[in-house]
Amino acid sequence: MAEAIIGSGPAQHSLKRVIGRKVLLLFVVGDILGAGIYALVGKVAGYVGGALWLPFLVAFVLAALTASAYAELVGKYPQAAGAALYANKAFNIPFVTFIVAFAVLMSGITSASAAARAFGGKYLAEFVTMPVVVGAFIFLGIVALVNFAGISESIKVNVVLTVIEAFGLLVIIAIGVYALLAGDGEPARALEFHPANGAFLGVLGGTALAFYALLGFEDSVNLAEESKDPQRDYPRALFGGLVVAAAIYMAVAFTATMLVDTETLESSTGPLLEVVKVAGFAFPPKLFALIALLAVGNTALINMIMASRLVYGMARQGIVPKVFAAVHPTRSTPWVAIVFTVGIAAVLVATGDVSNLADTTVFLLLCVFALVNVAVLVLRKDVVEHGHYRAPSWMPALGAVVCLVLALPVTGRGGDVYIRAGVLVAVGVVLWFVNRLFLAGRDGSGGASERQEPS
Repeated sequence: MAEAIIGSGPAQHSLKRVIGRKVLLLFVVGDILGAGIYALVGKVAGYVGGALWLPFLVAFVLAALTASAYAELVGKYPQAAGAALYANKAFNIPFVTFIVAFAVLMSGITSASAAARAFGGKYLAEFVTMPVVVGAFIFLGIVALVNFAGISESIKVNVVLTVIEAFGLLVIIAIGVYALLAGDGEPARALEFHPANGAFLGVLGGTALAFYALLGFEDSVNLAEESKDPQRDYPRALFGGLVVAAAIYMAVAFTATMLVDTETLESSTGPLLEVVKVAGFAFPPKLFALIALLAVGNTALINMIMASRLVYGMARQGIVPKVFAAVHPTRSTPWVAIVFTVGIAAVLVATGDVSNLADTTVFLLLCVFALVNVAVLVLRKDVVEHGHYRAPSWMPALGAVVCLVLALPVTGRGGDVYIRAGVLVAVGVVLWFVNRLFLAGRDGSGGASERQEPS
């Protein structure tokens, strides 16, 4: 059963290794950049004041600890399954493997929901005035339609949107450079540290939220099986991608706090739009708002594609009810899985705001990351024949501790985040047991003996 979850049965075929180091690096950077920085830079300022670049720096350092675990495990097991594969190999408990996979799945949906709420905010208000929830629902509908259209169409849209969202961040950095050269803004504000709950808790809370903007690096493990030389290329691409993304984020954060006061940033649902509006050179606010909307859309599209395909894959392998494996006869897309994931996203959009949904995403993945950090140490006893990157033992050990600390309420995370995450995981538990009861019923009637695993 655990093998079915990670797709590592004997009938599986290897994917073609065609991805080089540069493409892998671009994928890591593109996967990290997105809605997080466009939507949450102001919320992070609420924790620390003007020095909002600091939580992004700390988040980068902490993300690097977990990245070291992924770098070792990808080199050791270059297969496209990620955290579920590592949990299965380390602990060999099918239910644990399933929960890890389902937590990753739900983190994708909560991330897309946060993006939907961001879409319905001030960026959209540049074009049309409507309630945030209404804008978010319309946005989810558009994402669902693109997802339903087909994977080829979705990937093409993703490539275009990745270029656009990167361009938007470069515009902000250019505004910052121009402001410094022209003597505009207040650079000293970037050194003003006014934590709401004390220095330690302020940085901790800001870091826990800023961590959302760096998520995505873990998704690159799914390209391991298609990389030409994952043992050599993946660690360099992963750490290099994190450094590039962190540098961009810190430059954006510095520019934002230099040009816009903390109160305005914190209260705005479109914080980077505030930067554009006070820029020393003219850049059309509506054009930037459009760029931001497309960037937010890209984050949601990536996550909803991943989530729907995970549900579909689990259903095909008999892990969740088979109904989720239904494929549309003309579009060849997993329409039931798409409806299921969009339905959950709609409930989340109606019951949470951007920061709470982003925090739920972070919490779910922090739990997964803690397990991955432990898994890499447990799997040290499993020696493979080929060479691979080996992380210094203190990095995953410290990474596990850091992830658990960041997952605690001490970060200022509200109780609703834990309730929401618990309910989402409970959905998976229910699906797991309903499916087992259904299969047990088929065994009792003799039907299960005819069931075959898909190749």
